[in-house]
Amino acid sequence: MMRSLMYIQFNTTRNMFLKKINELNPETIDVQPIGFNNTIHWHIGHVLTVTEQFMFGFPDHSDNIPASYKDLFGYGSKPADWPEDVPSVEKLAGQLKEQLERLNAIPENKFNEKLPEPILGNETVGELAVMAAFHEANHLGRIHSMEKILKNQ
Repeated sequence: MMRSLMYIQFNTTRNMFLKKINELNPETIDVQPIGFNNTIHWHIGHVLTVTEQFMFGFPDHSDNIPASYKDLFGYGSKPADWPEDVPSVEKLAGQLKEQLERLNAIPENKFNEKLPEPILGNETVGELAVMAAFHEANHLGRIHSMEKILKNQ
């Protein structure tokens, strides 16, 4: 049961996230609206990076995305600190699609595994998967809000 529900949740959330990326105005992705700590571009990379951390042990146990993403998009990072060379939204979107394929390939029994130590109160891989899907939906909402504010500025 857990596998099919997780599969549905990951796919629903990620596909909505990717749909939103495709609809974005390219002129607004790197604008930081007043009252927000980051840009839409940052949120896209952040979702990719945090999901990779939660589900695949990035950066210690995963090399599916560059190690530099932790500094660019990890918790506490911000675009103001970015170097010149940052992956494009298109590149990040491709990596999000590829990551979804890997999420869908997680074997059902993996979700029941206990984590070596709790992460944000989550004790199993399945609980952490729920947190990853919630985290992504939360950031999708932030992108919607930022987009609305940027349209009206």
